[in-house]
Amino acid sequence: MVLPVLRLALSCSCQTAGRNIQRTPLRQWLLRRGQTTVTSVRTGAIPNAASDRVLGRWLLGCSGLVLGAVVLGGVTRLTESGLSMVDWHLVKEMKPPRTQAEWENEFSKYKQFPEFKIMNHDMTLTEFKFIFYMEWGHRMWGRLVGLAYILPTVYFWKRGYFSRSMKPRVLGLCGFVVFQGLLGWYMVKSGLEEKPESYDIPRVSQYRLAAHLGSALLLYCSSLWMGLTLMLPANRIPDSRSFLQLRRFAKVTGGLVFLTALSGAFVAGLDAGLVYNSFPKMGERWIPDDLLAFSPAVKNMFENPTTVQFDHRILGIGSLTAITGLYLFSRRVHLPRRAKIAIGCLTAMAYTQVVLGISTLLLYVPTSLAATHQSGSVALLTFAIWVLAELRKVVK
Repeated sequence: MVLPVLRLALSCSCQTAGRNIQRTPLRQWLLRRGQTTVTSVRTGAIPNAASDRVLGRWLLGCSGLVLGAVVLGGVTRLTESGLSMVDWHLVKEMKPPRTQAEWENEFSKYKQFPEFKIMNHDMTLTEFKFIFYMEWGHRMWGRLVGLAYILPTVYFWKRGYFSRSMKPRVLGLCGFVVFQGLLGWYMVKSGLEEKPESYDIPRVSQYRLAAHLGSALLLYCSSLWMGLTLMLPANRIPDSRSFLQLRRFAKVTGGLVFLTALSGAFVAGLDAGLVYNSFPKMGERWIPDDLLAFSPAVKNMFENPTTVQFDHRILGIGSLTAITGLYLFSRRVHLPRRAKIAIGCLTAMAYTQVVLGISTLLLYVPTSLAATHQSGSVALLTFAIWVLAELRKVVK
């Protein structure tokens, strides 16, 4: 008698559980898409495609914030605002001066450093407030970037969204964000140091500026790449000889675009855009006389403004040539529509960026145009990453 009752109870409970499963949103989601498998996480079951989209959107959003930091950092440098905050506190400086006494105290600290003594000795408090807010905004944006990476990482990690292979990459991104913030202050410190042997205007080290920009671009490219590969399904293109050559060509072109953007940091750090404001020649010559003025010769590549501008020109022209060649080569290869659009956007942006660069040079580096040119370098890098994502190898 007991056994039949237990069987009846178990049967009823299974039927009830079945009805409950059918009513869950997850079950309905799977039925609509004809899927029967899910990936389990600690707090529930989430489809692979859904979790990839969530993570992809998060990483694309983070890359957008990094892009904003790069653009804002360029404007901060162009307005000569980067040395207005002469100390660094993770939390304390999040609150800017409010009262007149607080502003006077901050201004008095700025007056003790070379930039005020040499360049801005007649600066008013109102003018100081402008450059202070520029640097403060850049620093606060950097903290926002850090929170956008770290807090969601903790949440997604606890929910089990990350695969085993993705966990070290995400940790690497978070570590890189922290490193980027410390590197930024290390860069600023170089512009606050007294240099009695130098007769040049106070500026940050071009080496540290290039390291700061380069690390930001690496963070941006990594986040963008991971986001795009999660969001965009891989194109199943046959591995023909011409397609493999196109993929290798695209990788080399992307590297050249990155190197050109990085060389812009040396141009900015040395104000090299102001030494020869003519194009295509540099003054009256194709190759200027002072190209190798420093000794040893390798020093010119990083410390001679003439050589730095010359190198940036060559890299820019080389990038444009490579992208044009990539576009022409791609027309001989059968590619999906999305990949063709990506290569077309990359090509259009390359010509736009060259026009912006030449205009910036000929007009003696106006702030608005120079900021647009710097932003254009990141836009060009964005399209290069998109092309590589479209041409990536399909994991079998």
